[in-house]
Amino acid sequence: MPPPSIPLPDEADDRLTALEIKASYSEDLLDQLNMTIYRQQQQIDRLVAALDELRRRLPESGTDRSGSARDEIPPHY
Repeated sequence: MPPPSIPLPDEADDRLTALEIKASYSEDLLDQLNMTIYRQQQQIDRLVAALDELRRRLPESGTDRSGSARDEIPPHY
């Protein structure tokens, strides 16, 4: 069985450099994804707050209505 090939110093340096570049790109991508998730969570929080506000207003606007159910029928009926 032949001995395993030992990479030449230049070859090992090239491989190490390639791995460092890949790691750098991966870290950058991870940072971008984390920032995207952070912004999306902020948007979700704002939407939930807006929905809660609308739910609080719904009963108030529902009690102010006067008239009969017939008034709520669309005119095309």
